[in-house]
Amino acid sequence: MSLLVQKYGGTSVGTIERIDAVAEKVAGFRAQGHDMVVVVSAMSGETNRLIALAQQIQETPDPRELDVLISTGEQVTIALLCMALKKRGLDARSYTGSQVRILTDSAFTKARIQSIDEQNMRADLEAGRVVVVAGFQGVDEKGNITTLGRGGSDTTGVALAAALKADECQIYTDVDGVYTTDPRVCERARRLEKITFEEMLEMASQGSKVLQIRSVEFAGKYKVPLRVLHSFKEGPGTLITLDEEDSTMEQPIVSGIAFNRDEAKVTVAGVPDTPGVAAKILAPIGEANIEVDVIVQNVSADGTTDLTFTVHKNDMSKAVVVLQAVAKEIGAREVRSDDKVAKVSIVGVGMRSHAGVASLMFNALAEDRINIQMITTSEIKISVIIDERYLELAVRSLHTAFGLDAEPSEDRVRG
Repeated sequence: MSLLVQKYGGTSVGTIERIDAVAEKVAGFRAQGHDMVVVVSAMSGETNRLIALAQQIQETPDPRELDVLISTGEQVTIALLCMALKKRGLDARSYTGSQVRILTDSAFTKARIQSIDEQNMRADLEAGRVVVVAGFQGVDEKGNITTLGRGGSDTTGVALAAALKADECQIYTDVDGVYTTDPRVCERARRLEKITFEEMLEMASQGSKVLQIRSVEFAGKYKVPLRVLHSFKEGPGTLITLDEEDSTMEQPIVSGIAFNRDEAKVTVAGVPDTPGVAAKILAPIGEANIEVDVIVQNVSADGTTDLTFTVHKNDMSKAVVVLQAVAKEIGAREVRSDDKVAKVSIVGVGMRSHAGVASLMFNALAEDRINIQMITTSEIKISVIIDERYLELAVRSLHTAFGLDAEPSEDRVRG
């Protein structure tokens, strides 16, 4: 017997029929003798519907009241799933985030979990009940309902697994695992049996949308074995676990290719090359709540330099307005912007012990005449900014270059 925490997303519980299917799956695990905690999202589309209602009243809804509103979506799902379980003869009990006492800070719409009181859940598990918990929500010290931001149900699932010391946290979604890259872009992508927390965190931060970044961080911090599985198809999924270099004979150099289409590039040209000038440029960007990704500063020429960095496409216009004021203040020549760029990244813990990875990546791109505009690296990742037109070609080229292609005859299931 083991303790499993399972999380089902909005598409998994999007209709009554699908809620019934989830109940059937949970009943199957319970019949095998597993203790079960199930975390569910709101039914697909429900959170967007509630936000739209709020915006009909207030163009920018009050954050506290918005959390009160959108947290009701999960409350509907936990009650329906418990009814479906009871119909199958299982004893089940539902909990909202506040009933569990998932204590968060008071950052409405993007709260962070601080602690979890697992006593009631443990008592239910000991009594043989299935515990069903609303994902995405908690409560602050003053008793206010809070929500964890988009994808927060993944974080709820991992946090509960950590608090209960579960044997595994299983994330059920609309794909059957983590792939070497997006199968919609590269048809020879293949499902990974295992991937490390480090690799998954880099993949998520560089554009892979399989798991929410905060949930991976949480799982890595508390050493919670995490598995990604398909809600409607059987299969082993992908296990996300600790780095097992010591027990692995051969570590692949690169485990996956991630990409992000939401990048935009901004350049402040002709910047006086003096100490502290980069801070004068980037500080106002940070104050405007604009996140900066890749940064490159050119070598000084004639006492001036160019500073280029990337931001989210949605923030480009805002960044340009801020930078035009900064450029005037510091005496820079001009501000340029380009939203027709994309980021491609190779990720793998095997890069630590292999030389020549960067040159192989750059040669593969050069053979397809893809120009690299910017480069950034970490211990297990190399990312490049390229022209958006060549994104899919670059992904396929790198996938082949690093030996990630599945055999044509390999039988693969894709979500």
